[in-house]
Amino acid sequence: MTVKRILTINFGGIGDQVLFFPVFETLRKNFGNPLVTLVTEPRSKAVKELTELVDEVFICDLKGKNGLFELVKFLLKARRDKYDIVISSGSSKFIPIILFLTGIKERIGYDSGILSRLLLTGALRLNKNQYAANMYHDLVSDSKEDKIPSVSSSRQSPPNREVKTILIHPGVSKLSIKKGIIKSWPAENWLKLTKQLLLSGEYRVILTGGPDDEEVLTLFKERFPENVVETGSIREFANLVSNADILVCVDSAPMHIGVGLRKRVIALFGPTDEKKLLPGNELFTPVKLDSVKCRPCLWDKRQTSCETKDCLDINPGYMLEIIRGGGVTGSLDSLNA
Repeated sequence: MTVKRILTINFGGIGDQVLFFPVFETLRKNFGNPLVTLVTEPRSKAVKELTELVDEVFICDLKGKNGLFELVKFLLKARRDKYDIVISSGSSKFIPIILFLTGIKERIGYDSGILSRLLLTGALRLNKNQYAANMYHDLVSDSKEDKIPSVSSSRQSPPNREVKTILIHPGVSKLSIKKGIIKSWPAENWLKLTKQLLLSGEYRVILTGGPDDEEVLTLFKERFPENVVETGSIREFANLVSNADILVCVDSAPMHIGVGLRKRVIALFGPTDEKKLLPGNELFTPVKLDSVKCRPCLWDKRQTSCETKDCLDINPGYMLEIIRGGGVTGSLDSLNA
């Protein structure tokens, strides 16, 4: 089969897009470098700054007030551009109908029921109990190895230097907080960790964040103004990560970018499942509380964070021990500061 144009659909944030990158790699390998279009939502329009595997990003705001118009616009594009294959990561029962309406001959998605088996040419089993990049990659291959994404950066990895550079990104998402999803520390904990790192004299510390981290960044600027570096784009952030030795963050898009750049990542995990969001590799360390037996709960058991948030009660002193120990383990209970 000659494949010249492939349409891919992956709604979600930047982190979800990075996790989808291995799909593009396999498609290009299997079909001789076809033109690849990614359809996603507005909040991920900058994803092309992180990869050279996508030729075109098409924004489709199905959740907006003009959702029906956006759907029609997408279907017209799909029919006009004459794609050979369409692949969607969505598990909604409406996805098979949408893919069928594109008129594209080869339609691949997850098996969401009888309708998907009737309308898709490839309805594949959805296995959520694995690293998310592997879950997406099941759409194009049954490979059993971890598919770690690759993120592009214009900077090379830092030289082997005596004083290691630690990049801290608090990863506070206003959208998540609005939805009742809390995955990060209070600002005071980030300040305590930063103070401890600086007092140790072992590291160069850079503090960064985006628009969603305004509250924490304001405090960073007040306490540690010489350590704050603000980035104007996701590409600039990726370059900043590339030039660091260690990225300290939470379960967030910055974490996935760090993984994609093969950096040492030490990530705070509360209610989400680190086994689904970090590949099993010694470079990447989840910091979590195993004594909190109800974690992980978010997505599988509940859709919002609980009131107690005990799983996020990780002492900054413990995070410091993980960093200083090289991130070998991050599954003990918190230590006293």
